[in-house]
Amino acid sequence: MIAIKFGTSGSAASLSKSYANGMLLFICTYTAGFAWSWGPLGWLVPSEIFPLEIRPAGQAITVSVNMLFTFMVAQAFVAALCHLKFGLFYLFAAWVVVMTIFVAFFLPETKNVPIEEMILVWQQHWFWCKFIADEDVNDDVVGSIEMGKNRSYTGRV
Repeated sequence: MIAIKFGTSGSAASLSKSYANGMLLFICTYTAGFAWSWGPLGWLVPSEIFPLEIRPAGQAITVSVNMLFTFMVAQAFVAALCHLKFGLFYLFAAWVVVMTIFVAFFLPETKNVPIEEMILVWQQHWFWCKFIADEDVNDDVVGSIEMGKNRSYTGRV
């Protein structure tokens, strides 16, 4: 709707009240869709993926980076909208595609995995296993899995 009304020149155009309300509706729908899907994942996923030994530090770094990038996007939004025009929304859509691809290939499934066993999920992942040494895995975790005390992992790795 922005492209149709303003084009790439960004020249001033008058908007009818119904057209402006339609644009507002679409922007609010996009924002709500993000808030109910990708938005919370920056808080939810890190709370599930860090092993117990580094969870507090991992969460602190995650929250700090999340807030830093939120601040940067908010500060740059108006300038980016002025320069990219409607292309800014294509840029956001492209980032959603990049995030989807990253999650599909690099984020292991954590369903039914106790927090104590998260290190094993990372150790078995096709990419992240290169960064987890055998000595990083606690012997208590391996022993309890072998004895069947913990729930078994049923997700994809």
